[in-house]
Amino acid sequence: MQNELSKQIISSFAEIAHEKGIDRDMLLSILEDVFRTMIRKKYESDEAFEVILNADRGEIQILHVQEVVPADELTDSVAEITLEDAQKVDPDAELYDELAQEIQITDFGRRAVTMARQQLAQRIREIEKDNIYEDYTDRVGEIILGDVYQVRQNKDILVNHNGVELLLPKSEQIYKDRYRKGDTIRAVVTGVHMRNGNPTVIISRTSELFLERLFENEIPEVFDGIIELVRIARSPGDRSKVAVLSHDERVDPVGACVGMKGIRIHAIVRELQNENIDVINFTPDKIEFIKRALQPAEVLKVELDEANKHANVLVPADEVSKAIGKGGVNIRLASKLAEVEIDVYREVEEEDDIDIDEFEVDFGADVIQMLHDIGCDTARAVLELNADELVSRTNEQIDPELAEKIMGVIAYEFEDEA
Repeated sequence: MQNELSKQIISSFAEIAHEKGIDRDMLLSILEDVFRTMIRKKYESDEAFEVILNADRGEIQILHVQEVVPADELTDSVAEITLEDAQKVDPDAELYDELAQEIQITDFGRRAVTMARQQLAQRIREIEKDNIYEDYTDRVGEIILGDVYQVRQNKDILVNHNGVELLLPKSEQIYKDRYRKGDTIRAVVTGVHMRNGNPTVIISRTSELFLERLFENEIPEVFDGIIELVRIARSPGDRSKVAVLSHDERVDPVGACVGMKGIRIHAIVRELQNENIDVINFTPDKIEFIKRALQPAEVLKVELDEANKHANVLVPADEVSKAIGKGGVNIRLASKLAEVEIDVYREVEEEDDIDIDEFEVDFGADVIQMLHDIGCDTARAVLELNADELVSRTNEQIDPELAEKIMGVIAYEFEDEA
């Protein structure tokens, strides 16, 4: 009975430990701790006991080792035994010998054995949690490939990766992403947090680190360090700008990243839900870099205030929309990439025009600032757009009704010319 029960205990938990990646020595240490806890609960001390574990044979042996003493010297009934009682077990026992008696696991009682099993399972779960935390902490910045097994009501996605649950929050998903249970998903590990004692592994598809790792996977020169990704700015799912630098004068960094007929960059674009990617040659010349960052717009002039990290950029009138981009995405990414705040101004042709600030009494200071932010510094710059474009470029901060009013008031000023 003793051997059968011990084999069951060791076998079941050895199998679990193997599945969870817990080595045998650690398992044996846990088993010994659990049995010593059982001993302490019954005898209040485990000092007079030896726990012998043989994982290969699946055996557990618990020995109660007591010193044989005269009856009048007995002070500790756990660590000591009288000569009379000792000789009932071993007729050859003599005074001050050590007497070892094997204790059956069943002697602890069914409840104690059940508790021991529960404690073993709990310890294994704790070690598994620690292993997950350490493993995925080391994997931060690494791309993983997993399977979607649950999409929560709040749109957070749970991903199964080698039996470990990973969390892809809605905020870390590209807004064009659509996943269902069973779909394969690729993302980068961005962090591991302990919540209520459980490790939560966070993955992301919107992180700039994800884009960086995709470049490393698809472009050997980036992986090998020949081409350096100096800076990255992303508006996930819409547009990205990547500044690259070659450490080998024979290698064109932009050409290598794009690939023949765009084959290399297209693989990354597809993964990112057709996110447009501008690959830009990095230069330490800040003015030139600002010009490159604003591509595809043509830049005529840059006035840089390095102390305040601010730049005024002049572009042709018909290039303003390119410089700003839909919803202001191009200028935002260019500002981030160049690490300066960029304001775009249109080239004013020699014709009658009105500074947009003149309309502050009609629209208010906040609206005038919104118009400046999208590159409309004059009345004619506004009239080059339509009401829908005003709404779109200001991210609907200007609503359709206000947009129509703005267009009407400004157009009225030029009616005589019309």
